[in-house]
Amino acid sequence: MPTVKMTARSIDALKPPATGQVDYWDADTPGFGLRVAAGGRKAWVVMYRHGGVKRRLSLGTYPALSLADARMKAGLARHSVEHDGADPAAEKKANREADTVAEVTRQFLAFIGRERRVEGKYRQILEKDVLPRFGNRMAKDVTRRDIRAMLDDIVERGAPVQANRTFSVTRRMFNWAIGRDIIEHNPCQGLPKPAGENTRDNVLTEDEIRAVWAAWEAEAPLTAAVFKLRLLTAQRGAEVLAMRWDQIADGAWTIPADVAKNGMAHRVPLGPEVVTLLDEIRPLGNGSEWVFPHARGNGHRVAINKAQERIALRSGVKFVPHDLRRTAASLMTGMGVGRLTVSKILNHVDRTVTAVYDRHGYDTEKRMALEAWATRLADIIANRQAAGNVVKLHG
Repeated sequence: MPTVKMTARSIDALKPPATGQVDYWDADTPGFGLRVAAGGRKAWVVMYRHGGVKRRLSLGTYPALSLADARMKAGLARHSVEHDGADPAAEKKANREADTVAEVTRQFLAFIGRERRVEGKYRQILEKDVLPRFGNRMAKDVTRRDIRAMLDDIVERGAPVQANRTFSVTRRMFNWAIGRDIIEHNPCQGLPKPAGENTRDNVLTEDEIRAVWAAWEAEAPLTAAVFKLRLLTAQRGAEVLAMRWDQIADGAWTIPADVAKNGMAHRVPLGPEVVTLLDEIRPLGNGSEWVFPHARGNGHRVAINKAQERIALRSGVKFVPHDLRRTAASLMTGMGVGRLTVSKILNHVDRTVTAVYDRHGYDTEKRMALEAWATRLADIIANRQAAGNVVKLHG
């Protein structure tokens, strides 16, 4: 192994070997050298011993890394070995093999896939803001400042609620990574929720219902059906999007526990209007098990955000899809449907002592209420005065 007094001129004069590689060692700095490969590549290296074992650490390539800078890096590496007992080569390898945010995200979504009702939402959130920003970075290197900057940017683009959701999902993912010994610290720890949220109480007026319904008619039939079913059945958006044909039987739609937000299976009676709508869209799914199959043929649709933006613009009505559920519940109550029945339709959790002993399914009450609501909705859309569809259910 040749030893040379290294200068810029002597390094440039080194000729690559015909085959293989040759190590040239610096006469002035012990263990510091330059590896020259047959192709002409020149790479700085430093040799040291750790635990009695000879180790080699690559520092960078010449001329991208100058002789002076390479000497400095070599000195720092040897100092960390001699004074701190470190093993720079092992640390570099560990960093190279550490999980990137993209890999952590992939593993996390695979794990969370068992929670079918949230996996799609989590995927959408992570793919929109987290992966474009941090995907190629090591998860362990993401800092609290990085997370705060991301959340501030989301708030500044006018999406404070989305910032809160992104914060919640990102925090959960990093906590999951800690539990898998992928990282040691959660960069979300100690950060406050990026934005406040006010409880929404928006209920669409009859004029607004007519406007958004007309706007839905301009959408593709499957997209329009998502919104119509949300208003007709008063069910949650994620539950409607995850509807499968095998969940529909005997005039009812059974939402399984693993899809329902509260983890409780729920039967939703289907009136004639809903049955007709489902019959109309069934051929559009091309035999899919899902009522609303994903356009790429992989599972079901998970989001209607872009359609929502188009509809709001077209109708001139400022609303969010959850307002449809609130509107249906509010108008049913106004028709005389008892609050308990409305609560059963919404599949709200009743934690009272009485509820423990109440095993009644309320199918009859729910069916009567939903059919009366569908009739009332038809009157609203046709701009007719309500006639004969007021019900008195005081369960």
